[in-house]
Amino acid sequence: MVSFLLIGQSNMAGRGNPAEVEAIQNDRLYVLRNARFQKMYVPVNPDRKTSGTCLAESFADSVSREYDADVGLIPCADGGTRLDQWMPGEALFENAVFQTQMARRVSEFAGILWHQGESDSRDGRHVSYEEKCLHIFAELKNRLSLPEAFPILVGGIGDFILRYQENKFKDYVFVNEALQKMARENPGIAFVSAKGLTDKGDSLHFSAASLREFGLRYFESFQKVNTLLKKGETGIYIDKTTEMEKL
Repeated sequence: MVSFLLIGQSNMAGRGNPAEVEAIQNDRLYVLRNARFQKMYVPVNPDRKTSGTCLAESFADSVSREYDADVGLIPCADGGTRLDQWMPGEALFENAVFQTQMARRVSEFAGILWHQGESDSRDGRHVSYEEKCLHIFAELKNRLSLPEAFPILVGGIGDFILRYQENKFKDYVFVNEALQKMARENPGIAFVSAKGLTDKGDSLHFSAASLREFGLRYFESFQKVNTLLKKGETGIYIDKTTEMEKL
């Protein structure tokens, strides 16, 4: 079994309506519950009563079918959280480390899926986003004894957020720029574009259909980065829409 850590805020946890998409039929997908892998069911990441479909479902299904493998998801995302709440030493960070350590007892840890930034798209928080985010990733790799060039997939914030509460999160463009810059300058990190994806009607959360598509984009990024890293190529790569380009 290969496993993946899910961290970030609500758009990683998933707020899609399960009734709006066809259920994924794959009995090789699992979710970590109480330090053990159980057969996957929705919601994968039940952080709130509003939890629903998430992008990790189609991502895991694609990984399973492409690599003929059992896939385990480690859900640690928490809605509404700021980057400061994910810093090393904070509860969310320590929980993610612990849950991943439990998963690694019975699985090969293969990547980190990150989607966070909406809560840092206001009040000038974007200014230190890149520095803090890279510190979090570096400490995750340190605590989990991961290689420097390890697959970390970072998803962009949807443009629809500009409509939310009269531009409350207008600085999202700077967070997206920071995420892309991290991908350009750090081996193993890939930016996954949210371009063209739609919200569920609240101008904040991706629709279930868009989450399915987003998961496929995450998979495409993982597949390309993982292949290159396994070949020993540690160049810098960035995902524009769904295609990876070497800079």
